[in-house]
Amino acid sequence: MKTKRVSTFLVLCTVCAVSLAGCSSGGGAGDSKDSSAAPSANASTGGQEALKLNIMLPVFKTNYPKDDSPVAAELEKRTGTDIHFEWVPNASYADKFNITLASGNLPKIIYVPDPKGPSFVSAVKSGAFWDLTDKLKNYPNLGQASEVILNNASINGKTYGVYRGRELGRNGVYYRQDWLEKVGLEQPKTIDDFYHMLKAFKEKDPDGNGKDDTYGLVMVKWTAGWGAGFDQIKLWFGAPNVWGEKDGKLVPEFEYEEYVEALKFMKKLYDEKLVNQDFAVMDSAKWTDPLVNGQAGAVIDVVDGAARVDDKIHAALKAAGKEDAREHYMDVFGALTGPDGQLRTLPTSGFSGLLAIPKSSVKTEEELDRILKFLDQLNEPDLQTLTSFGLEGVHYKKIDDKTLERSPDSVLLESEVEGLNQMVPYIPEGKGLQVAQTPLRLKQTEIQAKNRDTIVANPAEPFISEVYSQKGQQLGNIINDARIKFIVGQIDEKGWRDAIELWKKSGGNDYVKEINELYAASKS
Repeated sequence: MKTKRVSTFLVLCTVCAVSLAGCSSGGGAGDSKDSSAAPSANASTGGQEALKLNIMLPVFKTNYPKDDSPVAAELEKRTGTDIHFEWVPNASYADKFNITLASGNLPKIIYVPDPKGPSFVSAVKSGAFWDLTDKLKNYPNLGQASEVILNNASINGKTYGVYRGRELGRNGVYYRQDWLEKVGLEQPKTIDDFYHMLKAFKEKDPDGNGKDDTYGLVMVKWTAGWGAGFDQIKLWFGAPNVWGEKDGKLVPEFEYEEYVEALKFMKKLYDEKLVNQDFAVMDSAKWTDPLVNGQAGAVIDVVDGAARVDDKIHAALKAAGKEDAREHYMDVFGALTGPDGQLRTLPTSGFSGLLAIPKSSVKTEEELDRILKFLDQLNEPDLQTLTSFGLEGVHYKKIDDKTLERSPDSVLLESEVEGLNQMVPYIPEGKGLQVAQTPLRLKQTEIQAKNRDTIVANPAEPFISEVYSQKGQQLGNIINDARIKFIVGQIDEKGWRDAIELWKKSGGNDYVKEINELYAASKS
């Protein structure tokens, strides 16, 4: 599939690395030096009683802020709210979301990981969530939402949640640069280079302890929207992004030979033990632990993860009395050149899930308005800083009007801040203080901008399929199970083709037919 440049996306906001999903940062306790400048609860709510909110959000760490943590308390003070956080581990969030949806006992704000997923689409069609299509324009920040992203996140052109804005060119690879130097290699440029790096990370004792106890790549449980790295690998090989176009028709990605070649590459990594053998069940909350602990050398994820891992390595070495003068242990790159010499980058959709408001728990327009005002207020610079980094003088030190230095106390940050920014829309953009721009962070930003030039779009992203809403989970499980079985050697290529035939007979053919009808209609 030929790489597509999505020029219309370039106007979208670039959200700071620390604000992105799965990558929360900041946290702490104590009094904020700038809290006196914050509006009081009465000022922000016009003298009303505190707005009681319960919010269900994903968490990417085993530790997280409690309701009475100092940062949460400061947030409540500034927004005139009384908040209960319902934290759910990211690896099990999709299951918990579906269970919560089915129970009917919904929070007032719920994070929707897959706005096109069958459970949410079905709930929307049954009238379970507020239609915000004509409402967001009434709020100063939410009213600046990108029309492109709104369309990507819509259901049949209607908006049923506040999207969480994200950088389009966010994906890539980060790795242990100190290890690469130790094994005598340079940064990979091709898929073969990448393989040789991973092999060296396993076989050439990159940690220098004389033991055979390292491996190359960390991958985690396959979860919707994450793909555990494979969604990037398949594009490197030339497969499309979910759907590809052949002779004017849309074809599922897994029917491309390039997709199969990517699976073979993954199987090779697995067979040679260059990837963790428990990748199919590994919790994403522990994704970067092997890099920090010196067990593994690379992760395929979002490039802004590099600086966060770098910070943790520094903290761990300092705590052990082993830190040296090295500025960065991590490095980062975007896509790898494929067999045809092309670069292909997996884009985000410009958003990471929705913050939806159920009608069963928010029954009046008045309460809906207060909640939207709260979500709008979260986009203000001071609250973006608070939810990402915590309290000045406790969780971070302010360097100047634009930058800060985070506390090195990772336990403090995890227990009091990290995760709070999962509820921030970042509309129209990231506006709070940023971590001081080290060379690694500057490189991350440059790579994200450069990645936009090689983005491969999903041509079917705006479409809502009735078939998928009914059978999407079943269809997804068929392919997901088959690709894992192929990688670990439980099925061969014939077994893979058999799984595709099962997919087709289980509703896949109807799904392809419907998507192509929607595709044709969009062009007419």
